[in-house]
Amino acid sequence: MSRRRSSLTLLLGPAIGLTALLAVLVAVLLTIGPPWPSLVRGATSSEPPPAAPSALSVNLTSAARERWPQTLPAVGSIAAWQEVVIGAEIGGLRLSELLVETGDRVTRGQLLARLATGTLRAELKASRAALREASAAAAEAARAAERARTLHQRETLAIRAFEQAVAAAEMAEARLEAARARAQADQLRLDFTDVRAPDDGVISAVAAVEGALVHAGQEILRLQRQGRLEWRAELPGPDLARLAPGQSVRLALSGGETAEGRVRRVSPQVDPLTRSGIVYVDLEPSAVLRAGLFARGDILLDLREVMTLPDTAVLLRDGFSYVFGIEDGRARQQKVTVGARRDGRIEIRAGLEPGMPVVEAGVGFLSDGLTVRVVVAAGGAPLPALR
Repeated sequence: MSRRRSSLTLLLGPAIGLTALLAVLVAVLLTIGPPWPSLVRGATSSEPPPAAPSALSVNLTSAARERWPQTLPAVGSIAAWQEVVIGAEIGGLRLSELLVETGDRVTRGQLLARLATGTLRAELKASRAALREASAAAAEAARAAERARTLHQRETLAIRAFEQAVAAAEMAEARLEAARARAQADQLRLDFTDVRAPDDGVISAVAAVEGALVHAGQEILRLQRQGRLEWRAELPGPDLARLAPGQSVRLALSGGETAEGRVRRVSPQVDPLTRSGIVYVDLEPSAVLRAGLFARGDILLDLREVMTLPDTAVLLRDGFSYVFGIEDGRARQQKVTVGARRDGRIEIRAGLEPGMPVVEAGVGFLSDGLTVRVVVAAGGAPLPALR
């Protein structure tokens, strides 16, 4: 029996040891995590090593010389060249009819509104009747004075009676003139019930409604004379000396719209508090312009020659501007000094030689020394190294 146990021990011992070894191996594999299949395959794996990243493809461009306008920036508001307040010239009447609305274009003398005329027509009839009565009385007094003059010449009428007849004729003539003036005044008041445009222009505001009682001088409408608008910009006193009538101006409006104009007048004095003056700019007619809009503008002073690149060729990094040239198939970073931007291009003031090829776009993906592949060279010229 002991001999059987010893032989069984000899048989089970290696098996138990192998089982323990496998348990330890499984525990190690579970500890090191997901990469364990590669450890199991080891050197027998047939997977190829990862491929090296391919070089970035770039296009080249070069700086070009252009003539850019030298401008003076300013801010200001758009206003009507002249705005006329159209009101009632007589009071105490109702607005019976309003014939225009805001935005309507009108011409000089056009009927804009009408006031009630009932009482004025009655007064005009009365004054005309009084005028006819005064005219008849004056005519009768003139005839009486003429008869008295004839009798006085024949010495059959006393001098006093003659003088009284002449005085009566003169008073009748004066009463006739007064009656004629009253009739003219009543006619004029009746004419004032028709509110007409004093000039060509655009109705900018309507301040009354039909049926409202209107007082003398009360505003009914506002008119932008001739539809003209101007830009009034404030500039520091020293800058005013650089301006002159006739200079071109370009305004930048909201929504990307622009407007053109010319300097009409420069203020001869500056405000003692703000030390600034106003420049008045006549604007070309445009559907996007509205009185009251705030606008930024550039006043053209002169043209200057600058060196420019597409703004996509310049990288802003860590507060500095850089371009990338190509040297031996690698991108080389170079710091530059930039200036104004205009129509998708940027001024290069320093740091780059004229005609030097640089990467045109995609500079945000580049770094100094990165391998690149040139697809299109700048003008087909050879690629000199950056200095």
